[in-house]
Amino acid sequence: MKSILDGRPALKQEVDKVAEVAGYLWQKGWAERNGGNITVNITELVDDDIRQMPAISEVKQIGVTLPHLKGAYFFCKGTNRRMRDLARRPMENGSVIRILDDCASYVIIADQPVNPTSELPSHLMVHDHLIEKGSPYRASLHTHPIELVAMTHIRKFLGKDVLTKLLWSMIPETKAFCPRGLGIIPYELPSSVKLAEETVRQLDDYDVAMWEKHGVFAIDKDIMQAFDQVDVLNKSALIYIAAKNMGEEPEGMSDEQMAEMTKAFNLPK
Repeated sequence: MKSILDGRPALKQEVDKVAEVAGYLWQKGWAERNGGNITVNITELVDDDIRQMPAISEVKQIGVTLPHLKGAYFFCKGTNRRMRDLARRPMENGSVIRILDDCASYVIIADQPVNPTSELPSHLMVHDHLIEKGSPYRASLHTHPIELVAMTHIRKFLGKDVLTKLLWSMIPETKAFCPRGLGIIPYELPSSVKLAEETVRQLDDYDVAMWEKHGVFAIDKDIMQAFDQVDVLNKSALIYIAAKNMGEEPEGMSDEQMAEMTKAFNLPK
């Protein structure tokens, strides 16, 4: 069966990154069953032949109108599909969709009529906002990192920037590689419009938004870099928990040490 990836190495490379990240998520235990979602804006990789491809699905409603997504194309993980299967067979467990001119509906164009993630409205609301503000970010990731989720079950970590500062202090690389930190969103019903709206707001200030008692939502230029953001934050959570398991409260880097590093590496304050 001919694939939309055939003869399009740049597009194949992006989908291969998605497959690689999906494998990492499964291996880390961050994607139980069909948990987690990935969407990548591939519009810049679409050629005239793809634009002429007929739909292989009926017109589907997004549920919101997103004016900056007119004619955009996305690769999406399929709903009820497992990350471990996406890793092995991305085009059988994901789909390419085209946003229609009404900016409120879409069709699937390749490779198979796999319905995209049930959280598509949330992801597309984020992508619409990224385009609106001229962001170079094209990838979004939702996953369930065990240690980060566990920390959101402890009330003292849920204040503004409390968890960010704690995680930054565990190891210098965390602030270096996740300089905008971690935004906290109080618990909302999964897949709700309210959760999507709060995620959009948080991502104006942070590269990673933490959904209390649920998971994270990360954005970046490609899906590998979005994964890296979550990976460094969860590594810091692991260090904190490992130190706590020794029976002591971790000391962390001091404010002076953090300021010194911020200045030395020209990081955001």
